[in-house]
Amino acid sequence: MSYPTPSLRLPRWLAFGGLLAIAGGGQASPFYAPPPPEEHAEGLTGSAELGYTHLSGNTDSQTLIAKGRLTWLTGKWTQTLRGEVRNVSRNGDTSAEQYLVAGRERFELEGPHYAFGFARWDRDRFSGYEQQFTAIGGYGRDLIDDERQRLSLEAGPGYRYDRIVGKQDESLGVAYGALAYAWDFSETASLEQELSVEATDANVTSRSLTALTARLNAHLALKLSHEIKDTSRPPEDAEARTDRTTSASLLYNW
Repeated sequence: MSYPTPSLRLPRWLAFGGLLAIAGGGQASPFYAPPPPEEHAEGLTGSAELGYTHLSGNTDSQTLIAKGRLTWLTGKWTQTLRGEVRNVSRNGDTSAEQYLVAGRERFELEGPHYAFGFARWDRDRFSGYEQQFTAIGGYGRDLIDDERQRLSLEAGPGYRYDRIVGKQDESLGVAYGALAYAWDFSETASLEQELSVEATDANVTSRSLTALTARLNAHLALKLSHEIKDTSRPPEDAEARTDRTTSASLLYNW
């Protein structure tokens, strides 16, 4: 698939790029990917997350959430590849169907500073978009990085291509800002909060992920998460402005 050349018109939200808003998370985040811990200074790490529920009787519904991530470190470079699938059906009718594939690069600068770039393709059947492609690059800083807590901010410009149901495709400039916080409040449990904003002339998309993880052993964990995605002015065919997903899943790390 070929994408049109990005428009040179900058959004009036560009000044917003310096303001870092709050949006979602480490193992399954739609936008942020911190470096691997020091014990994995070189090599490949990964995670796979699966959540499934099935209700029968007065209501017949099924929910499937599957996420995967691979991260590998080469010198000062951290590369991440991520994929997600969500599907919800009720009484035989699909009410949610989402797919996402993303890749990200992070380059360590001096001290707590880093540069980053990522590209993301996503498709949400009920969002009013046939698909969206986003590419963003910029600067990040680790404000807190100790044994218990980590806090990072990042911001930068980017480009988004929207294929809209029943309308002309759009190419837009993007101003991006994000925050990620993680707290290991015990040896086996952690809390993550991530927030991001992508602002364009057409609309503002904000995302939030709150996750509580309880480790069962060195590789397995239980995860409770709540995700929010809000689009300020969605296409006319969108089912809703805001999507909310609350899930319980099994997480496997290696």
